[in-house]
Order: sequence, then structure tokens, then C-alpha cells
Amino acid sequence: HVQLVESGGGLVQPGGSLRLSCAASGFTLDYYALAWFRQVPGKEPEGISCISMSDGNTFYADSVAGRFTTSRDNAKNTVYLQMNSLTPEDTAVYYCAAGRTPVTIAPMTKNEYQYWGQGTQVTVSS
Repeated sequence: HVQLVESGGGLVQPGGSLRLSCAASGFTLDYYALAWFRQVPGKEPEGISCISMSDGNTFYADSVAGRFTTSRDNAKNTVYLQMNSLTPEDTAVYYCAAGRTPVTIAPMTKNEYQYWGQGTQVTVSS
């Protein structure tokens, strides 16, 4: 049973930090790219970051570059999204997704990702 489970979302004040986790089960991620998308109501999901599980190469959208960092732990079949300097504009439901490499970047294409987590809410508010 293939599953991606996100955790770590919540409420944080502007300027604060959160770390999201995405744990995969039912398959190994060695030949996949793991991506983070976020979605606000009424809008299409925005691809913000992805990482190659085989070589660790990363990509970041302009909206998060320099503030967010994606990392991986292949032994734990888990990826992380460290989010710093959060602003209210970062408020969204965050999803992790897995897609067989190669995947398109700049922009990231959600249709290339076969497996998706359930999403975790991130709210940035004072």
C-alpha cells in the first residue's frame, strides 16, 4: 500500500519557522523526485520545491527560494521542508508528492507526480 504522510503543519507567527515532514511507505523513493506543492482555496496547486532522491539535487520556486530548504533521508524514506521567514502569503495546504524521475522543473508539473499525501495546513498569522 503506497502512502505519503505529511506532518508538521500548524499556526506560526510571521517571521517564524516550521518544518514539514513527508514519510513514504509501500515503496522506495530511490528513483523518484519528491516535491512540495501548496494550494490556497480557488487556486491551482503551486509547485514550490522538489528534490531528487537519487542525487539530492533540489529546485525551488522563486516564491520560496532563500527561505525554504528541502532535504532527504533515504534511510527513513522521508523528505523534509524547512520553512523560515514565513509570511502570511505562505498560508496554504502543503502537499508532498512523488514522481518517477525525470520530472519537469521551472515550472513543476503536478501531473507528473503519481503519489500524493493528504496535505497539512500551514497558517501564518499574528
